[in-house]
Order: sequence, then C-alpha cells, then structure tokens
Amino acid sequence: MRLQNHNETELHLEYNGKLVPTDEVHISEAIVLATNEIAGHGKGISNIPLSLIVKKNGVPDLTMVDLPGITRVPVHGQPDDIFEQISDNIMKYITPEESIILNVLSATVDFPTCESIRMSQKVDKTGERTIAVVTKVDKAPEGLLEKVTSNDVNIGLGYVCVKNRTGNKSYDEARSEEARLFQTHELLSKIDKSMINDKLAVNVAALNKLPQHLSSVAEALTMFMRILSSTKESLKKIFLRGEFDEYAEDLEMHCTARLAEMLNEYAVELHSKSIEKKEDFLMDEIMSLTEANGIGLPNFLPRAVFLNVLQKKVSGISATPEVFAGKLWNYIETVVIKVLKHHFCNYQQLQSSTRCAVQNLTAKRKDESINWVREIIEMERLTDYTYNPEYVGTCSRLMAQQKPFMEIMNDSNKRSIINLEGIGEVDVGSLRKHKDIAQQAFELKMRMIAYWKIVLMRLVDHMALYTMFSLQKMVNYEIEGEIVNELMASHGGGIERMLEESPSVSEKRLRLKRSVKLLKESKDVVAKIMDRIALHIDDEKA
Repeated sequence: MRLQNHNETELHLEYNGKLVPTDEVHISEAIVLATNEIAGHGKGISNIPLSLIVKKNGVPDLTMVDLPGITRVPVHGQPDDIFEQISDNIMKYITPEESIILNVLSATVDFPTCESIRMSQKVDKTGERTIAVVTKVDKAPEGLLEKVTSNDVNIGLGYVCVKNRTGNKSYDEARSEEARLFQTHELLSKIDKSMINDKLAVNVAALNKLPQHLSSVAEALTMFMRILSSTKESLKKIFLRGEFDEYAEDLEMHCTARLAEMLNEYAVELHSKSIEKKEDFLMDEIMSLTEANGIGLPNFLPRAVFLNVLQKKVSGISATPEVFAGKLWNYIETVVIKVLKHHFCNYQQLQSSTRCAVQNLTAKRKDESINWVREIIEMERLTDYTYNPEYVGTCSRLMAQQKPFMEIMNDSNKRSIINLEGIGEVDVGSLRKHKDIAQQAFELKMRMIAYWKIVLMRLVDHMALYTMFSLQKMVNYEIEGEIVNELMASHGGGIERMLEESPSVSEKRLRLKRSVKLLKESKDVVAKIMDRIALHIDDEKA
C-alpha cells in the first residue's frame, strides 16, 4: 500500500500490469477479486505483488508491505512447500537495509518463540530497524511490562501496545476504549506511552558513554593522563583511605578491610605455630641446658642456651612471613589490575601494556618484601633484644611461679599438677628426677615465653607497617611511572595506540549512531502521522 498525501482522493489497484480504479466503499471487494485472479480461489499464495495506491489529503507519504502470515503446516489445497514459499517471499522484502520491519506480536505468546521474530533477527540482528506492535494486550496483561522493557528479542525501535477493535465499534470508539484501558488497568497503566522517546534516550546515553574518539596524539595524551589520574585516585581510595563507593558491592575491593583480615590471619597463624606444648614440659629446655653444660658457675643461665632455643623457635615460623608476603602481593596485583581494567575499559589496546606494567611492579615489590622478611627473620634469629617494658613485666609475673613449681619438685608428697600462666595445667611429676636442673629450665622457659611474645608482636607490627609503606610508595609514585615506561618502551606501542579505536567500540558507535538517527526520523514521522490523523478526524467531524 503506497500512501501519498494529495489534495484529491484517488484509490486504485496495480497488478500484472493492470490499473484498476476503486473507492473506499468497494476496496475490500476489489482486493478479493484481484487476489483470486493472482493466486487462485484456493489457499495458494503468489509472489506477484498486489499494490494499493491511496492518494488522499492528510495521509503520510509512506509505503507499507503487508506480508503473508507464516504457515508451517499446509492445509487442503496448499503446496507442501508453503512454508518455504512464504519465507522466501518475506525475506525478499525485509532484507534490504532501508526497510523498517514491523513485527506484529500477540501479547498471549512468548516473543522469542515467534517465527516472525526469528526471521527478522536473521537480517537485523541488532534490531536497529525493527519495531513491534503488540496486539491483544487486554487478553494477557500479566507480564507484558516485563516483556516490552526487558527486550529479550532486540526490538531496536521499541514496542507499540494496542487493544484490538472488537465488534462494530467505530475508530473513535475503539481508540477511546483503548485509551481508557491503558489509563485504568492495574498492569497496563504502567506501560510507558513514549517508548520511542525512551529508546532514543537510552541510545543517546549509551553513545555518550562511549570513549571520546581521539584524533591526535595531543588528545590521546590528555586522555591517557586523565585516566591515569583517576586510576591513582581509585587506588588511593581503596588502599589508603578505605573508601569503597566505586566498588560498593565487590567485597574483594574493600582493600583496607581485606588487608586487616589478612594481617589478623597472619598473626593467628604465627601464634598457632608457637603454642607451648604441655606434653614433655621443660624437656627441650633440659636437653639444651644439658648439652651446654661446662665448667663454670652453677645455676647460671648461659646466653648461648637462650639463643639456641630462640633460633629453633624462629626457624619454626620462618616460612610463615614469606608465604604471607607472597599472598599479600598477589592480592594487591589482582586489585590493581581490576582497577586498571575498569578505567582503561574503553581502550582495550592499552590493557595488555598496563597489565604487564602492574605485574612487573608487583613482582619487584614481592621480591623486595620477601628479601625484607628474610632479613627480619635473620635479625630475630641472631639477636635477643627488646626495649619493650612489657617483656620485663611479663617475665617477672611468669617467674613468680617458680617458687610453687620448685616446692613441687622438692616435695614428692605434693600433688604434681600445677597450672602455669602461658602454658596451662601440666603434670611435672616426671621432672623430679631432673630437679638439679629443673630450676634453670623453668627460668629459661619463662623468659622465652615472655620474649617470644615480643618477637611475634614485632613480626606482625613490622609487616603491617611495611605493607602500608610499600602501598603508599607504589600508589603515589611508582605505578604511574611503571605504566608510562611500559607504554613508551619499544614493544609498548606508545600513546598513539589510543588513536586505534577497537573494532568492538567502533562497531558499537556506528550502530548507536544509526539507531539514534533512525529513532529521530521515526519519531518525526510518527508525530507527523498522528498530527495528520487528528486533523483528518477533526475535518470529518466538522
């Protein structure tokens, strides 16, 4: 049907080289006669077009092609390949890119299962030239809003929902009834009246979110520095200031909290490896004192024995700080890469370079941290020293238990169970055979418990301070330089790579531009049509 805005009304049919004049009263009969002549009196179809030319004042200049309904199972009198014939006919008209595809869908069916949708998606995958009219909305209003807003079938030009005219109602009566339905129905009233406008707004917003198309090295450099600055700010927020608004739902990115958790776990693990054994109480100390025995004053605790016991204890936990340092920097690397990927998401051509820069930097810092940990462990192994007054207080409190301990040692009639601070309840009866050295062993044990508490505290405190110091240095000074150096290296490709827009972004930009242009044109056409219809109705009423 070719509509042409014209001062005088004229209707005629064109087919098989014929021109058959008709009018609005007899148009239906004329179409039936022409159809029978073209396709026969049965239920066959033909690919010969039957054109209705309508010249009338107020109609839009528009050509519409009413395609045959899709039939999968032939009925009596139809050829066996009826589906293939209809499909070929439909594809002939919907394939040209200048065609707008109007899908008529019933609200009562599942849209993705509709054959017409499947066919239109073959030639218009993105839906940028497809519009849908949803009929019978009063028959199935439940879930309709979700169907037309979720847009699972890519209807790029939006949906128009209508109520079918029933009975012998006039056009005005049907329109009024439809308007009342959409205004008063509990579910249908929620459907937006301006879906083309909404679709246009969504596409414009999506287009504006795309990265700026860079045309010079100066523009690329400016954009690069802007992204780098925002990246650093994000890293400062999550690593140093504890602000997580950018990653509110991603708990992994709540870095200050996760780092505190990791340090607490590290401290717990260190202490778990240092729990004093109740079994064979003092036997290790007795063995160390016996092996260190020599010619000298009795009851004197040699420093060499204390250092020997200390070195064994340090060696027992030496792997834990190294493992923690590796785990810590693996986590930091994961977070930094995720932040960079987010900020450079529009410039995928730079992501390999930025990732490489972060991996190089964190690898260096991990090696530095592990070397630092080994030095700290070696310091603790070689020297016994603290200025912390807590050592003296703890040691005095623990040594106050020596008197009741020795009373048990010297009196075999006394109960051999004693509850010692820092150890718990132990049976010391078997130690009576070592009472000549038990007093020294007890002193060695208590002094070591007091000092080991300081050692573990230092290992945790130093790790926390070193971690924050390293993070501050990395975020504030190092990461920017590392990324720039990697990008400017001979294999990095330089800032110029930002001028090379990725194929996916380029394709998306082109698609959105076409869609916006088409939606604007459609909006104007619809507005003109509605104005003309309203004017025509007013003229007829007058």
